[in-house]
Amino acid sequence: MTRDDTPAAPGRLQLFMQTLRHLNPSKQSIVWVLLLLIGLFIAGMWVISTLNLNFSQKAMSELREVQLEEVFYANLDRINAQHRLLENYTDDLARLGELFWHLQQQTDAQQAREFEGALLEKLRDFPDAFGAGVWFESGAFISDGIYHGAFAYRGDGAEPVLMSLAEAGLMDYRSQPWFEQAMPKDWSSADRDLQAFYWTPAYYNPVSGAAVLTLVKPMYARSGELIGVVTTDWHAERVIDLVSQVEVTPNTFAYLIDRNNRRLSALSEIDDSEQALQVMDVILQERLIDSLNERIQTLLPGLQQRGVTMQHHRLAVDGREYELSFAATSADMLFGIGVPRDEIDAVLQPMRSSNFHILLLTGLVMLLLSGVILYKVVGLMRQLQASYTDELTDLPNRARLLLDFGRQPGGSLLLINLDGFKEINALFGHACGDYVLRVLAGWLRSFIENNRHLGPVRLYRLTADEFAILGPDSSQKKMQKYLHALNDYLQRRSLIWQDQEITIGVTLGAAIHPPDQSTASVSQDSMITWARFALKQARLQQKNYVIYDLDQRIEDAYEYNLLWARRVKEALEDDRILPFFQPIHDNRSGQITKFECLVRMRDESGEIASPGQFLDVARKLRLDRQLTRIMVEKSLATFAHTPYEFSINLSYADLLDQDLSHFIIQKLDETGLGKRIIFEILESDGIENYQEVRRFIDEVKRRGCRIAIDDFGTGYSNFEHLLRLNVDLIKIDGSLIRNLDSDPAAFSVTQGIVNFARSLNMETVAEFVHSDAVQEKVRYLGVDFSQGAHFSMPQAELVTVSEVQQPIRQD
Repeated sequence: MTRDDTPAAPGRLQLFMQTLRHLNPSKQSIVWVLLLLIGLFIAGMWVISTLNLNFSQKAMSELREVQLEEVFYANLDRINAQHRLLENYTDDLARLGELFWHLQQQTDAQQAREFEGALLEKLRDFPDAFGAGVWFESGAFISDGIYHGAFAYRGDGAEPVLMSLAEAGLMDYRSQPWFEQAMPKDWSSADRDLQAFYWTPAYYNPVSGAAVLTLVKPMYARSGELIGVVTTDWHAERVIDLVSQVEVTPNTFAYLIDRNNRRLSALSEIDDSEQALQVMDVILQERLIDSLNERIQTLLPGLQQRGVTMQHHRLAVDGREYELSFAATSADMLFGIGVPRDEIDAVLQPMRSSNFHILLLTGLVMLLLSGVILYKVVGLMRQLQASYTDELTDLPNRARLLLDFGRQPGGSLLLINLDGFKEINALFGHACGDYVLRVLAGWLRSFIENNRHLGPVRLYRLTADEFAILGPDSSQKKMQKYLHALNDYLQRRSLIWQDQEITIGVTLGAAIHPPDQSTASVSQDSMITWARFALKQARLQQKNYVIYDLDQRIEDAYEYNLLWARRVKEALEDDRILPFFQPIHDNRSGQITKFECLVRMRDESGEIASPGQFLDVARKLRLDRQLTRIMVEKSLATFAHTPYEFSINLSYADLLDQDLSHFIIQKLDETGLGKRIIFEILESDGIENYQEVRRFIDEVKRRGCRIAIDDFGTGYSNFEHLLRLNVDLIKIDGSLIRNLDSDPAAFSVTQGIVNFARSLNMETVAEFVHSDAVQEKVRYLGVDFSQGAHFSMPQAELVTVSEVQQPIRQD
């Protein structure tokens, strides 16, 4: 024999998944659709929030870009405005030089001094210029080029410093450092462009001793010949001051690069000088000026077209990204602004944070609401599922079986009933009983799983100790094979409960849908009824299993029960339950001294129905207590004004009914007829609770009643009844009395009962006395009272002693 452990009961954490798994596909679809809708809703909120954030970020970024562009162009315009001032100043200076050239006709020191004074005055009037010079061509003057020009610059003092070119040895301006850097390589004196200005990159001017940018403009005579050039120097410090005024974010920086890719300015807002130099070095390495040098000539005329001139470039330094905006100035330089990308994005952070909190809060609220809704829906489904599921074994229950029957008409049904389940509960407790049921459920699952070749089936638990297997259509032979395999499998099982081995026995009953009948003609109730009847037959025949035989026609018996159930209920409602009375003859006095009250029912047509027709049905409907009440009440009313004793039959179930017991005792107290009443307790009823029965007997005996044991001589607990119930009379069973004159064994048993009763001071009554011969034997044995057809059958009226003239024989 094998020993199996019970499968563990499902934990609460698995309840949701088990509920979902056990739901039918349509209900599972509902749950999944709800989950999908919740997911889609949350995803939709996320997408909408993301789109809204992206749109807002884009709008803010565009606004920020516009702000940066405005700052950039404002500073670029400021730089170019400074360039134009220098160009205007240089243009005025050129006109001064040309005017001087036209006025001088001869070498005159006085004119030279006037010219130098005008040059100094011009430099004083324009503080943005660091230096100014007029440079004449050799031979430009009639007096053999004695005068070649002048140059003035701002020194350390307040007044400009004036230098005569001749005195300083600077007469050949083409040898000056600014000329080669400013003038194009292919420039010649024949290239006459009255509007042209030429800028140099930044360089060190040894004359003024400063780092400057020089603006050069040629001078021409009215005849068009080149007579020289004028220059204006712009000090590098002024360039730095101009660029350093740019401010966008805390770490924004501005820069100015000449066309030779040399830095002209510091990084204005970066406090860390080392970092500033590192950033500037990376910018110079990018050689942004190269992308502009090729376009400078085309860009200069279109400086006002901002969308064309400004360029963008991204730069990464030590893991930090910078957004660079740059363009060419009118001085052929590159002006740019650099803004850290994270500081541009910083303005979006409050928006992102606000959006995240809104999304988080809304998401949490929606998750909470969705969770509540889903919890309620799943709870309702769980309750619905619980109505179709057995909680102990997690198997479908009887309601689900009936539902599946409707979806699968026909087929076969097998019932498995656990033997001795009440005894298991009584001996080991209900915890053991639950354990046994779970183990049996596990065994049945295992058998079904391992025998799928016998056909697809489904397992159910119906009542406390009953399981069912619903299968497809099957033949008698296949079902026989299946039952044999299942019975053999279960007989080899055993289990251990608290170190105690318990052997499990089962009885099987099966029903097969008749192959010659349509599914519509066989209801699900019929299949269950057939299987249960087969189970009952297996127990009666002490077989392991039985398959229902259609020839047994149990439907007729059920229809009969339904008919009498209706008749009993109607009789109770119409007060058609009445007592009949059978006289009891005193063999010592020869008189009728007692009557037994027997229940009868009058049907709709007035005919009298015997107890054999309706009493069993009434017991199954639990109407027998009501019948007993009626019998007690009507019997007491009948004998209230007579001198006779009378007996009333009580079953073991009647004695345990507290309400009925109180009713009987109340009637005894009201009528005072206790001394004439005998309560007959059916000996064939199995008495288990002697304490409750004895309590009732003691109560009625205190009121003068006597107790009789009916049908004495049957069963196995006769003498125990006599000793424990304080019995006064013994009614000897009719199966012994009926054959008393012809069966020596019956005679001997009856004689023993009479002698035993006499020894206990108990009176005896012989039932079913139907002839003179039997009555003679009864008298011979010394039985105290006789009752039966020999004297009278039960009548609606009392048969008195004067009316008994001849023995009444049974038809």
